[in-house]
Amino acid sequence: MNRTINPTVALVALLAAAPAAAGEWDITGFVGADARAFWLDARFPEQDNGLDASILVQPEFYWRSDDGAHRFSIVGFGRVDSQDSERTHADVREFYWGYEADGWDLNIGVNKVFWGVTESRHLVDVINQTDLVEDIDQEDKLGQPMVNFNLERDFGRFEFFVLPWFRERTFPGPDGRFRPALPVDTDNPVYESSAEDAHVDLAFRYSHFIGDVDLGLSFFEGTSREPGFVPAPDGERLLPFYEQMTQVGLDLQYTRDAWLWKLEAIGRDTNSDSFLATVAGFEYTFYGVRESAADIGILVEALYDGRDADSPPTVFDNDVFVGTRLALNDAEDTSVLAGVAYDVDTGEIFLNVEAERRFGDSLSAELRLRSFAGAEPADASYSFERDDYLQLRLSWYY
Repeated sequence: MNRTINPTVALVALLAAAPAAAGEWDITGFVGADARAFWLDARFPEQDNGLDASILVQPEFYWRSDDGAHRFSIVGFGRVDSQDSERTHADVREFYWGYEADGWDLNIGVNKVFWGVTESRHLVDVINQTDLVEDIDQEDKLGQPMVNFNLERDFGRFEFFVLPWFRERTFPGPDGRFRPALPVDTDNPVYESSAEDAHVDLAFRYSHFIGDVDLGLSFFEGTSREPGFVPAPDGERLLPFYEQMTQVGLDLQYTRDAWLWKLEAIGRDTNSDSFLATVAGFEYTFYGVRESAADIGILVEALYDGRDADSPPTVFDNDVFVGTRLALNDAEDTSVLAGVAYDVDTGEIFLNVEAERRFGDSLSAELRLRSFAGAEPADASYSFERDDYLQLRLSWYY
């Protein structure tokens, strides 16, 4: 069953543990509203059509002691959605105490950790669970309880993680978009481990730079963040199934002049499957286009995933991604990212366009276009091929 973290109890415990050192709180965050316009009728009769509006809030509180050794970070998130009851949700993204010393640091609490270098998919990023009701691109993550110890040496950075509590993935409800043919019952997950969501996961990462190369090697052992699905006894729902997995990962980035060469690769082993997956490609940037401040980047990546039908489904089994990134480098931070992913085997196409611009010191606008095409009934993206949408978000930062 999906549990929630009680922020009031956690805040009292955190403040009670605060060191008796002077410091100052920095209070920031944003309040936003967005609207998604779906112009195609939904594939399934339970789903809503037309306009989906939401309001969202993300309060952020940061504190650091005067000596710089202690810090607290508290980041909450909440959304109220007009269509999908599962998309109306709240989460604690960060809620941790950190201590920094000479050559090492320690973080205890709820935190977000990102690993990866590629644009189209982040294979090695396995610490945090995906908040899938937020967006289908899997970029939004739930906060993960952890004890994290990091050691910094001249020959690299060593990161150790103990993850004592598993977070289940969020999924759209029966009336929401981007759902499979049968809705996912998040209240009745199935686990391979008898400890269920109390299984203690372990992770490690080593990172270093050698000349122009940034290197990362990672290891994870525990509950897979990617669930498979099993039919419920009534045949009308899907139950998420979380296996135990062992994963080793590699991420590389080579920087040379205007070139960025990128690679992410993993080997994953579970009881149902063992496979390799890779994302590799480059980004080339044209700086100061036509003697302006604008930069244009060209992105090309190839994606391969060798999992079989017994593993959690993926749409990125044999794909090519081509995109462009425009940064005007103006006072309003105007930027555009556009890309197309094409499945070489099935002909499925996924189009994504994201544009952002700031107005004044506090207001920002984001425009997003998503479109799907070419899927057949047996393909992974067929269920949401009619979920094309245009989204406008306005956010006020304080």
